[in-house]
Amino acid sequence: WGKLGYPRRALRLHECAQAIVDKHGGEVPDNVDELLALPGIGAYTARAVACFYFGQDVPVVDTNVRRVYGRAVTGQFLQPQPSTKELAQVAEVTTGPRCSAALMELGALVCTAKSPKCAECPIAHSCQWQQLGCPQPSEEELAKAKKRVQKFTGTDRQVRGLLMDVLRAADAPVEKSQLDVVWPDAAQRSRALFSLIDDGLAVQTPTGTFHLPR
Repeated sequence: WGKLGYPRRALRLHECAQAIVDKHGGEVPDNVDELLALPGIGAYTARAVACFYFGQDVPVVDTNVRRVYGRAVTGQFLQPQPSTKELAQVAEVTTGPRCSAALMELGALVCTAKSPKCAECPIAHSCQWQQLGCPQPSEEELAKAKKRVQKFTGTDRQVRGLLMDVLRAADAPVEKSQLDVVWPDAAQRSRALFSLIDDGLAVQTPTGTFHLPR
């Protein structure tokens, strides 16, 4: 999990727990606005906690829900890009936490990204994409969708993960020379290293060595 951005999330989770103890008496708030005010809690997580844990009727939109909505309501095969309107749009077709969970499962298991199992779909009879004759996306639309997929190889994210590997495996602070060998581009390597320090995921000692935060 070390290369997927979770170290930063672990720090935010710790900060979130501290805030819950300090500001809410150790009880997770059930209000979306109060959840959003916690460190590391974004729009999706706040609504997911309110919906699935506290049973509130609030829309929860993930990739699967966005894809199901796009096909069933607007007739788009490819999932639409996130928008400021989507929460209100999904709220119109959901009736509580079970409905939100059902939409997620429908997208994950039936209305999949590449090969939807329309014969098994319980809402196929009312699906706008089906009623339009299951039109396939154009080459231009496919190209745009492919372009939206974030690459990993060669990015600062990859370099940060390689640097974190070295720090995580070390029993003591490491010399910069031990970090220099993980990536050939010195400028990118330096940028990635000091971004880790800025994010609180690595610490530079007065002697110029590096270690994980303690």
